[in-house]
Amino acid sequence: MNFFKKIFSSEKKETLDKGLEKSSTSFLSKLTKAVAGKSKVDDDVLDNLEEVLVTSDVGVNTTLKIIERIEARVSRDKYLGTDELNKILREEIASLLSETNSGDETEFVVPANKKPYVIMVVGVNGVGKTTTIGKLANQFKNAGYKVVLGAADTFRAAAIDQLQIWADRVGVPIVRQQMGSDPASVAFDTLQSAVAQEADVVIIDTAGRLHNKVGLMNELSKVKRVMQKVIADAPHDVLLVLDGSTGQNAFEQAKEFTAATEVSCLAVTKLDGTAKGGVVIGISDQFQIPVKYIGVGEGINDLQVFNKYEFVDSFFK
Repeated sequence: MNFFKKIFSSEKKETLDKGLEKSSTSFLSKLTKAVAGKSKVDDDVLDNLEEVLVTSDVGVNTTLKIIERIEARVSRDKYLGTDELNKILREEIASLLSETNSGDETEFVVPANKKPYVIMVVGVNGVGKTTTIGKLANQFKNAGYKVVLGAADTFRAAAIDQLQIWADRVGVPIVRQQMGSDPASVAFDTLQSAVAQEADVVIIDTAGRLHNKVGLMNELSKVKRVMQKVIADAPHDVLLVLDGSTGQNAFEQAKEFTAATEVSCLAVTKLDGTAKGGVVIGISDQFQIPVKYIGVGEGINDLQVFNKYEFVDSFFK
């Protein structure tokens, strides 16, 4: 596996390196301490490594998986130098991400046989959901696609207004109704409008409240059913947005949302402000859902497609 093949442009790679700088610095300093004074990977090193991974928000179950894989390599190779540990960790983490089909993309692309390609976005308020939709719309538009937004988070007036601001900023049409309107009705209108305009991509925002899982489940199911009256296989993706800076709390949110609706992919935001980048690895592995996008800065272009090789390379910089 060649981790150093150049996939991203230097500018994009620089943004990723910078966005993961806190995670990388924290992780590598812990890793250096874990192997200090040791020349080979033994039980002590593995115990220390376990602690490094857990405290880097990789999560207990995923950490144990990684440790087991390294133990298997130690017993197979008989001798494993601590100088090789960095390289082996990269390989095992990329391999784990491969198992959830995470991180194969390099550009913002629309599936060839889906027009319009419909993304329903879910996530609690405050995780950067609306901002992610705006940045996603911007990236798809920059890639040459025609995008339509749907403001189906009608529970909060601020959500509708915020999405309108993003639509204006990016220069894409938005379908909206009044606060308190039926979210399914907004989704229906959005899809009809998108079909009429021959749009390539439709991104639907939905309400982010989790205090009543049954209510959320019913609402999201209804939105899906109504969308399917316009486009039979919509939505093509249900994208769960998680705030990476909350670490273990993001696991809890993922658990709640995957119980409430069928989540097909993840966007992990706010990775630049925190040392909790390991959460990307743990959540993808634990829920067996691919990470599709990551937020590595506040700029409009700082939402990136998630590429496992580039991510692992930057994480171990």
